[in-house]
Amino acid sequence: MSEAVTQRIKELEAELEKLKSQLGERSEAGEDAQETNSPSANDDTDGKPAGNRGGSSSSSSKKGKKANKERPFDFSAHPRRHAALRLAYLGWAYQGFAVQENTDNTVEARLFEALLKTRLIQDRQSSNYHRCGRTDKGVSAFSQVISIDLRSTQFSGGPGVTLPENVDVGIKNKAAVSEVPYVKMLNRVLPQDIRILDWSPVAEGFSARFDCQSRTYRYYFPRGALDVALMADAAKRYEGTHDFRNLCKMDVGNGVLQFERTILSASVKPVQPQHTCSTDQYDLFVFEIKGLAFLYHQVRCMMALLLLIGQKLEAPEIINKLLDVQSNPRKPQYSMAVDYPLVLYDCHFEGLNWKQETEEVNHVLSALQQHWTQSTVKTHVLHGMIKGLEAAGGVSFNHCWLVEGSRQRNYRPLLERPCCESLESRIDHFVKRGRLEREEGEDGGEMVHRGKRSKHSHNSPSLPVPSKQSEHQKADI
Repeated sequence: MSEAVTQRIKELEAELEKLKSQLGERSEAGEDAQETNSPSANDDTDGKPAGNRGGSSSSSSKKGKKANKERPFDFSAHPRRHAALRLAYLGWAYQGFAVQENTDNTVEARLFEALLKTRLIQDRQSSNYHRCGRTDKGVSAFSQVISIDLRSTQFSGGPGVTLPENVDVGIKNKAAVSEVPYVKMLNRVLPQDIRILDWSPVAEGFSARFDCQSRTYRYYFPRGALDVALMADAAKRYEGTHDFRNLCKMDVGNGVLQFERTILSASVKPVQPQHTCSTDQYDLFVFEIKGLAFLYHQVRCMMALLLLIGQKLEAPEIINKLLDVQSNPRKPQYSMAVDYPLVLYDCHFEGLNWKQETEEVNHVLSALQQHWTQSTVKTHVLHGMIKGLEAAGGVSFNHCWLVEGSRQRNYRPLLERPCCESLESRIDHFVKRGRLEREEGEDGGEMVHRGKRSKHSHNSPSLPVPSKQSEHQKADI
């Protein structure tokens, strides 16, 4: 190899080392800039670092910046506030609200990512978290409520505020400062289809799950060929306290052994009141149901029955028959209504002082209007195509598209279909698997509670189990 070539190789190697060095310096500068923008223990509540106040110089040493980056956020130096957050979300792209083991594509997963990123909580385990409702895959919400302990600025105390230990008396007595802007902080890092609407301070013992007075769901559907007057009459039969084991998915494995629920109101009405006397198949209606609490898939099963009644495949009396668990203790096999038209519309609480931020409300409203514009335009594009084909001689089949599964060619009445397992059979199954345990009650009867292998074995209720020996001794549990 000639000396010229050898010399050229050395020059190239030297140039490569120089480029590597420059690249490393730029990388460190980028990390420093990122650290400057991230919250730290000295941050203001709006996320701006205290070091930037007053135009302080940015020429601090890299060593100091790296040390600052490695310093953990000191949650023990801040008060905590028990608060309720009210949020809205479009659930169509998510696998449900609650965190699941087999996917992280849930609303709750995105919510906790935002809470951790904004340093409002240290971790989920210590956050005293409760949710009001647990919506299924594809279900949306306009008024979901959670309760949680959040970082606070209120060293002078207040509703739901817990002060850190060994707080200086001077800090306690200093002038009141504004609270952390929870809504603004979270909405800046949440996906656009999940929005915090407002928040309320609550007492330390408040629970979004157990202190909810009522929950209201809405299910939207087009008139099509449905007899909506018949559906409205049938919906009233849901009102009152009933055993809904035949109108839900029995979640026995997780300790749900009581199926009585109270429905405060149930109605079927047009979305636009002026459509009351209309017969247009494209008019939209809403099934609205308000209750104290609901079972797994209960609303979608209730809607499935109403759709069968609206198609005149079942009489309204089928609801009364399925609510009579003495005569019909086992659920006939039928498909639920689909998920996407369902909305958790309201969760009602007494005595909460919801705090709205006008700017954030306007941001959410603007985002929803954008969604509405896109969806409505697409709807009318489709509607125009449908009308064009009908004008050309096409015939609409008026098929109900809101029930899961394929349509049966020959309809089989519900009470003539095969039935699911009984409650007693499901209990036996999970007792054998260790998810439930049996023990003798004080009155000599048999009690069942969640077993050691249950994922929800804490706060598990013990409930009486109906005897297998006598049908007359069965209890509605």
